[in-house]
Amino acid sequence: MHDIEPYYSWRDIYVSEDDKLSPFYGMEHSEFEYTNAIYNFFIHPQWDSFGSPTLYIKVLYADYDHHFVVMELIGEWNDAISNDIMYLKREVADIFLANGITKFVLIGENVLNFHQSDDCYYEEWYEDVRDANGWIALINFRDHVLSEMNKVHLEYFLQFGENLNDINWRMVKPFHFHHLVESRMMTALK
Repeated sequence: MHDIEPYYSWRDIYVSEDDKLSPFYGMEHSEFEYTNAIYNFFIHPQWDSFGSPTLYIKVLYADYDHHFVVMELIGEWNDAISNDIMYLKREVADIFLANGITKFVLIGENVLNFHQSDDCYYEEWYEDVRDANGWIALINFRDHVLSEMNKVHLEYFLQFGENLNDINWRMVKPFHFHHLVESRMMTALK
């Protein structure tokens, strides 16, 4: 796992550590010192901690004029033991919401498992974005992770599914990626 880096090709456009509105503003990363781990496995030092012991994040892009953010995740999403959704909502999403972000794109190619609990924080986050015509989209999550999310009916609060699970997002710039996600969601609703 230590070889899996957050996507870095958009760093010429956006760096969360330099964004004064980002929850990770001023964060410094070592390229050589591995300190964060998921269980007994070290992860690349570019991933950011937001309070969860098993799930890490990297904000790849935030556009405050168009009200969207793209975030990549790695690890195990564990609401049952460590209440990861609470940390994600309070430590990351709420900060972006306070700065006008209402559209959240979560990339989950490196999310290995999901363990459920209740849906209170999902519902709260959904209500926060719904009132501003926003949404929360899960992109390229593994089938077994989405299956576990379906079991607790998170589709009421999060947008995910087949039309969002095969996007080659690395081939486009962030603004076009945002429009691609939004158009796929609109197509699914028809």
